[in-house]
Amino acid sequence: MEARLDKWLWAVRIFKTRTLAADACKNGRVAINGTNSKPSRTVKVGDEVSVRKPPVTYTFKVLQAIEKRVGAKLLPDIIENITPPEQFEILEMSRISGFVNRAKGTGRPTKKDRRALEDFAEEATFMDFDFDFDDEDEQ
Repeated sequence: MEARLDKWLWAVRIFKTRTLAADACKNGRVAINGTNSKPSRTVKVGDEVSVRKPPVTYTFKVLQAIEKRVGAKLLPDIIENITPPEQFEILEMSRISGFVNRAKGTGRPTKKDRRALEDFAEEATFMDFDFDFDDEDEQ
């Protein structure tokens, strides 16, 4: 039995929609047995499908070629995740480093920053200035 690649990627819940699956194939992020593939390429039992979702490349072994979407509980009979552990380590490292590497002062201001700006603006009001000019005394 065979199935179209984009339909299979959607049926086994790797992508939410078939359009997203087709776009990933067109952009070269999906490979069958190491070869980049078009959405219309057929998937057979025993094929290895690699899907690159940065920063990780997931690898799956096809146990059944289906084109109809199935429940998540049935996936172990249809697909086998053979992604190397190094890829999951890369994913975990990118999650951890997302906040660690951000330089202080970049990004949105915090509530503390906003309050400091408001305090600064209040101090610089024009009410504190004396606008009495000595021009009247000179006459």
